[in-house]
Amino acid sequence: MYGVGVGGGGNYDGGGGNASSLFGGGGFMPSQATNAAEGTSGGGGGFPKSRNAQALLPLTVKQIMDASQTNDDKSNFAVNGMEVSTVRLVGRMLNKLDRVTDVSFTLDDGTGRVPVNRWWDAMENDSTDTKEMADIQNGDYVIVNGGLKGFQGKRQVVAYSVRRITNFNDVTHHFLHCVHVHLELTRPKSQVNANTATGTPNQTMPRDSMAYNQSPLTNQASTFSAPQNTGTGTNMIDLVLNVFHDPAVMNDDHGVGVDYVSRRLNLPEETVGKIIIDQVDLGHLYATIDDHHYKSTMNG
Repeated sequence: MYGVGVGGGGNYDGGGGNASSLFGGGGFMPSQATNAAEGTSGGGGGFPKSRNAQALLPLTVKQIMDASQTNDDKSNFAVNGMEVSTVRLVGRMLNKLDRVTDVSFTLDDGTGRVPVNRWWDAMENDSTDTKEMADIQNGDYVIVNGGLKGFQGKRQVVAYSVRRITNFNDVTHHFLHCVHVHLELTRPKSQVNANTATGTPNQTMPRDSMAYNQSPLTNQASTFSAPQNTGTGTNMIDLVLNVFHDPAVMNDDHGVGVDYVSRRLNLPEETVGKIIIDQVDLGHLYATIDDHHYKSTMNG
């Protein structure tokens, strides 16, 4: 499903497991010009409103439990001064309970436990997703992408996707990624400015750049450039993602469908549909009003 061999990054993000893919595009990369100090300094206090609160952020359960609630809305959370609502967790499934309306379970990642819900109505038109959810059992390690919610003082995750881990490199990959993102968010501002001024290659991806972009360093300058259909797999993925990063598409609350992307790129609907499903699995896209409309998790 994710197209990564045993020696690579497994199901986590399709990056291949090498160092550059691990820290260069496997997940959300915050701007080094933005850090926790910016959110806590100043007279007004509180956390900055991030345009990328919907970006998929790799976290541990402990980080979720330690997350601060923003001042203006008790349902919003901030980690290291960064407002966050969409998260990626990796851990063991425990206490799975199948109900008529949903599947609930506890995710234990070694740093803590958090309740997770996956609603059946979100999967009713996806037989593969439904079967995979049914096959995952207690004790299995899973990758969970979902929304962080607060209800009656308790925190929980409403899952958009749950995938079983078959390559345990994914577990290591995730925790290394959590550490890396934490360090980026807490990097002192003076150090950030110094690195930027001297041109130090230190992953200075803008905060508004694509979350979980497979090739952010080569794609930043031409994110909204005119597409060129070269026919290669990687380029077709980039072309499809570029459509979802078009400002007009990002501003549409309903997102766009396979047919729209197919017409725009002059690619077969079957090819576009497969790419979109793969990108949903990887956390780059998510379904909106139904299973036929999608938006980028960047959602800037």
